[in-house]
Amino acid sequence: MRTSGTSGADGIGVGWAKADVTGEPWGVGMMGYGMPGQRGRGLLTRQWARAFVFAAGGERVAYVVADIGMFFQAAADEITGRLAVATGGRLSARNTVLTATHTHCGPGGHGRHALYNVTTLGFHRRTFDRLVDGVVHAVLDAEAALAPADVLLARGELIVASVNRSPESFDRNPDRDRLPGRIDPAVTLLRIEHDGALAAAIDWFAVHCTSMTNTNRLISSDNKGWAAGQWEREYRDADPGFVAAFAQTNSGDVSPNLGGRAGHGPTADERRNTAEVGLRQLACAQRLAAGPGVHQPAVVDHRLTHVDFAAATTADGPTGRAVLGAAFAAGTTDGIGSTAFRQGLGNPVGALSRVLYRLLPGLADRQAPKEMLLPVGAMGWVQQRLPVQLIRIGDLYLICLPVEVTVTAGARLRDAVARELGVGERDVLVQGYANGYAHYLTTPEEYDGQRYEAGSTVFGRNQLAAFVDAAAGLARAMASGEPVAPGEPPRRFRPARFGSPSGSTLLAPRRPVRVRRVRGPAPSDPVARVEFECGHPNRAIPDSYARVERREGGVWRPVADDDAPETETSWRRGRSGFAATVIADLGALGPGEYRVGYADAERPGHTVWAGPFETGRGPR
Repeated sequence: MRTSGTSGADGIGVGWAKADVTGEPWGVGMMGYGMPGQRGRGLLTRQWARAFVFAAGGERVAYVVADIGMFFQAAADEITGRLAVATGGRLSARNTVLTATHTHCGPGGHGRHALYNVTTLGFHRRTFDRLVDGVVHAVLDAEAALAPADVLLARGELIVASVNRSPESFDRNPDRDRLPGRIDPAVTLLRIEHDGALAAAIDWFAVHCTSMTNTNRLISSDNKGWAAGQWEREYRDADPGFVAAFAQTNSGDVSPNLGGRAGHGPTADERRNTAEVGLRQLACAQRLAAGPGVHQPAVVDHRLTHVDFAAATTADGPTGRAVLGAAFAAGTTDGIGSTAFRQGLGNPVGALSRVLYRLLPGLADRQAPKEMLLPVGAMGWVQQRLPVQLIRIGDLYLICLPVEVTVTAGARLRDAVARELGVGERDVLVQGYANGYAHYLTTPEEYDGQRYEAGSTVFGRNQLAAFVDAAAGLARAMASGEPVAPGEPPRRFRPARFGSPSGSTLLAPRRPVRVRRVRGPAPSDPVARVEFECGHPNRAIPDSYARVERREGGVWRPVADDDAPETETSWRRGRSGFAATVIADLGALGPGEYRVGYADAERPGHTVWAGPFETGRGPR
């Protein structure tokens, strides 16, 4: 999708676009909860990369929000390398920000480090290629659409869409009173306008994308993807090029499960929760879009460095090689892990850790009081040399970090960077889940409590000080107009030609699509359920497997696809091959005559239809 040109008077050039990055929908382990049995079997929504390119004063910044769990270094390197070649160096790792919504319900296997590929059963080349190709396509389309635009900033608060899932840790912070609700309620909306009309938007708000639980096996972009998709659907007729991104910030200890446990709050249904938390974010963003905004000056800037966080030195003490604690294995209220472990201190491995700390004071300086479980750094299972980036768009500054930052750690980071820049704290945001992944970032006080987030703060108690030092150094350089040393980036990953056998199409026979079973809508149940015989769903990933059309004036017109909230597609594998079940809530689409189809990957461009179905029930 490419936007048309825009015009404005403030001198910032902006382009925006989106591209499909949906990975393999069947048989691939999902990335986020780390549950071995959570392998995909279908689609609730597609996955998208939404890209924006900003240009002013001879500088450019590309900013991407993708409906994935996280960007691993492998994909980030491949994307930025391709962009550098395609743009002649105008866009590269130094001025490209790759961020994730952190949905926990997308296919994994798109990284190279062993820890993250255990539950995905290895590297998945097709999912990797779908992600890389889609992001590159979106960024290049956005750059091609660069034109002058009006960029405005609006700010608000949202207090009904998140809750702190580790309040005991939060309450350890001496500066806890600055966030009285134990959350970061700030909502920041960057509005891109043409002739006074909204043309695109980026919304930042801190909340995990864990409305869908670890028992779900359908691809879902979760609450932030729901908000983005709904806003874009509302604009479809007036402006089909409208793009809305709902981005993360310091959401490390913030949950959408307002009832305090997975799948609970505001309802007891994970899909309704996804929609409701998404709707609350959307409603706040739309209020900010309709209200006053501050025009942004024509300034774009960027700085990037790489730091070895396994061996950083800070005024508070050193960091150490990455170690996951016992609390990591316990999981969180968003998704319980192993029952053999608990959040907090007192796990069985604690005694061994205390012995090691007495024998090795240097280790204690770095990791105590963590009850150490997995030395993933020494094993080479995680990335330890990481990018730290600072970008400026107008008067908004983003600290781009490859970690999940708790709200209080985020507040301290913003304070430090704002001081160096000489700006207000609210002009600085922490952009978590950016350009790589290295688990969590807590305050030292939270670290001492060793709940899940602290057990996952892999470089130890002084990790926040190391990130503050790196970010503040970038801020000083930006304030003075000086360049920074790029540091030594991690070694590049050459993706394997072939991926994991999990979800592989190698032994799956090709077969044409046929309608096997139909259950049409009824007055008491306006949902159509159609089962199709089909080939392996991973062989070719179309722009939509499911299609719903309505007859209008004797012509069939498309009204819903895989990305619509009214549809769901799932697959099961039998002895003779695959069967796809397409569920379409026709009642939600309004009265009329419909047909439900499935795209035949063996015959590109061909769809097999079932129906017609009549429904007289209006939208619910």
